[in-house]
Amino acid sequence: MNYRDFDFKGIDNPHFLIGLLNAMMNNFQTVGDTFFEEMSWKQCFVIICIGLFEKPPTLKELSEFMNSSHQNIKKMIEKLEKNGYVEIKIDSEDRRKQRYFLTQKTAEFTERYNKPSKEFMEYLFGGIDKKKLGVTIKTLLEM
Repeated sequence: MNYRDFDFKGIDNPHFLIGLLNAMMNNFQTVGDTFFEEMSWKQCFVIICIGLFEKPPTLKELSEFMNSSHQNIKKMIEKLEKNGYVEIKIDSEDRRKQRYFLTQKTAEFTERYNKPSKEFMEYLFGGIDKKKLGVTIKTLLEM
């Protein structure tokens, strides 16, 4: 039976929202893990997040941005570095810090998956009204 088949009473209940978000993220991660041949969805998300910084981030900056532990991010970065997607360099201003740089291999990965990713996102969100999507995003940011 699918969750859409249930008659939900009290659909405005925050517990329902948490459960729904959890189920959606589990499904999304499963699909993401099969979508990319070279890496997991979480590793891809690390790459996306690194790319959002103006200056290549440090472990602390990336961990805080992703709201994840240093250990978790470091483990994924080490795997991405081993596979040639991230380069770790000493910060030129503070030699105690390391910064994470995306490599040419990452650019090639991004180029290869750019079109299929756009198609997937259109499939996933194509039937959703843009205003509703905006409200959902604002609500999640408030949480």
